Amino acid sequence: MSLKVKEIFYSLQGEGGRQGEASIFIRLSGCNFKCPFCDTDFSGGDEMTPEAILQTIRAFSCRWIIWTGGEPTLQLTDAILQFFKQAGYRQAIESNGRQRLSALLDYTVVSPKLQYGEDYALRCNPRVDEVRLPIQAGQQIPDIQIFPLAQYYFLSPVFEESLQNTKRNIDYCIEHIMQHPRWRLSVQLHKLVGMK
Repeated sequence: MSLKVKEIFYSLQGEGGRQGEASIFIRLSGCNFKCPFCDTDFSGGDEMTPEAILQTIRAFSCRWIIWTGGEPTLQLTDAILQFFKQAGYRQAIESNGRQRLSALLDYTVVSPKLQYGEDYALRCNPRVDEVRLPIQAGQQIPDIQIFPLAQYYFLSPVFEESLQNTKRNIDYCIEHIMQHPRWRLSVQLHKLVGMK
């Protein structure tokens, strides 16, 4: 039993409903999408057993793991999640929502990529903790009802190389939220303050 791990790091959660909380990020390699705006290098990585990962993360004073990627559901199994649960860790996931999420997770984030169609947003769990949509200006934002039932619904403006385009994305999200107040704004704090 092993995982292909791109990186492990300790930082603050930079976005969403747990923004600002200390977390151990375990970035798994591979993804089932190729999003043109993706800002994450999830290629390559090293094979690691759960025991080796546990040995690495014991150095951190936090007990929250965030499984991220790429797409972590391509590798995570209930046996792996149970291993870390028994070791005393709470576990969150950041997924594109294409596949069902384990009931062993303590916090679930789905981030549907709208360019792949709206229909798949209903394929994952009927209830999640958070829906977080990456949005670029001009992108059609579907009715909130198509998404799983969630505690939080966030629009997350895509940060681009051009500051002008990033500002346009932020303004576009703000305008939509003002008209549809069930949505909230999630700006990537880690990029604004220079955290990993």
